[in-house]
Amino acid sequence: FDPRHYLGTRCYGFPKTGPHRLRFLLESVKDLRETLKKKGSTLVVRKGKPEDVVRDLITQLGSVSAVVFHEEVRERL
Repeated sequence: FDPRHYLGTRCYGFPKTGPHRLRFLLESVKDLRETLKKKGSTLVVRKGKPEDVVRDLITQLGSVSAVVFHEEVRERL
């Protein structure tokens, strides 16, 4: 969870992720974790800036050969 997603937007000052969306995200992550657990897997969940969290996970795991990510599409003004 990127803390920057819970701040106001640049243009309008509204939360990027309000309480209803946050609840949906938390319930979805919980459900995904439970589903993966039933299949013998797990889900790593972290709070922080992705560029820091991913770097720390790579360091912790030690033998990472590739990292794939999706960048969020941002508004153009």
